Amino acid sequence: MKTLPRFCLREGLTTRRHVRPRVRPLTIIVTLVLWAGGIAAGPRTEASEPSVRPESPLAALRRDGLPRKVLLGTVISGYGVFSQPLEKRLQRMDELIEAMAARARGDYPAKRLDLAVLPETFLTRPGDSLAKQAVRLEEVLPRIAACARRQGCYLIVPLLLQETAPPLRISNAAVLVDREGNVVGIYRKVHPVAPQGSDVVENGTTPGREFPVFECDFGRVGIQICFDLLYADGWEALARQGAEIVALPSASPETVHPSLYALQHRYYIVSAAPRDHAAVYSPLGVIEAEVTKEDVLVHQIDLSYALLHWEAVLEEGEGLRRKFGDKVGFHYYRPEDAGIFWSNDPGAPIAQMIASLGLSESDANVERVRRLQDLARGGPPVTP
Repeated sequence: MKTLPRFCLREGLTTRRHVRPRVRPLTIIVTLVLWAGGIAAGPRTEASEPSVRPESPLAALRRDGLPRKVLLGTVISGYGVFSQPLEKRLQRMDELIEAMAARARGDYPAKRLDLAVLPETFLTRPGDSLAKQAVRLEEVLPRIAACARRQGCYLIVPLLLQETAPPLRISNAAVLVDREGNVVGIYRKVHPVAPQGSDVVENGTTPGREFPVFECDFGRVGIQICFDLLYADGWEALARQGAEIVALPSASPETVHPSLYALQHRYYIVSAAPRDHAAVYSPLGVIEAEVTKEDVLVHQIDLSYALLHWEAVLEEGEGLRRKFGDKVGFHYYRPEDAGIFWSNDPGAPIAQMIASLGLSESDANVERVRRLQDLARGGPPVTP
């Protein structure tokens, strides 16, 4: 398991080995995001007065709010479980969530596990047809609920779900239960894949229609599943509804799209897969913690954070650390000239800390400089 060392989480230190530019340099992703945003916005023309882009209410909430520590758990499960009967898969679910809870108790003794995520179609029967593979929610919900209650965490369990209302429909879905085992909601995969050469999506599953965001006691959670990565609409819809964490149960270990969406929409993404890679992606589009072999991963984030680009007074985070000591935490990525910062002081928001250095968040500063540019040139730039 690769994750930031404990002293980095406590004191805000970082080294080059914590950045993975071989996967997706942040500068390339920024270029893609800005390019896509320009296309969506359409051509711009000269104007006598520079426009002002309002700040997202969620951005103000996360920056100005008090600390909100959230402990995430995920896993690379291996493929062995997918050939097992349903009962064995339920047993494996219990084992994996217990392993996450045990890791949480060892690494974060003062914090309980908040959210655990399993890979795509984890609770499914083996079989040669979709009807044989599907399960009814009432068959597995008692075991899922008991597992969540035992560990005191929210739990996302993907399954091939046989819908209760006729006609016969089967969804590639993920059920979210709370700490007491109550169903918070179900996400049904909107974009199931159709292999090239076939006109049937995932052996006949019915695509979902909605992109819900679920209220948890620690924040707002959305879900996307595997091939949803290839479609931007769900990720955008979750952002518009204020998702702060997006769970990505998947059969694929892909990293580029999650990095792009995390950066573009400023939320955390936690992925789970059967092979190669599971991770927590920060709103900078950078992998904060990961596993690359069969293992569980437990990682703490703070949903009240600030994103800062390089400034001399910041000193790559050392300016804040010198002033606030362990009361401030951060990951600074020197090759990207950017960092994510949070407060460890229950009575002080991170906004107050960065303001003490005369700083504002990256997005606010980019907008401030854009207005200055427009004023200096007499209007916005003309683009084709």
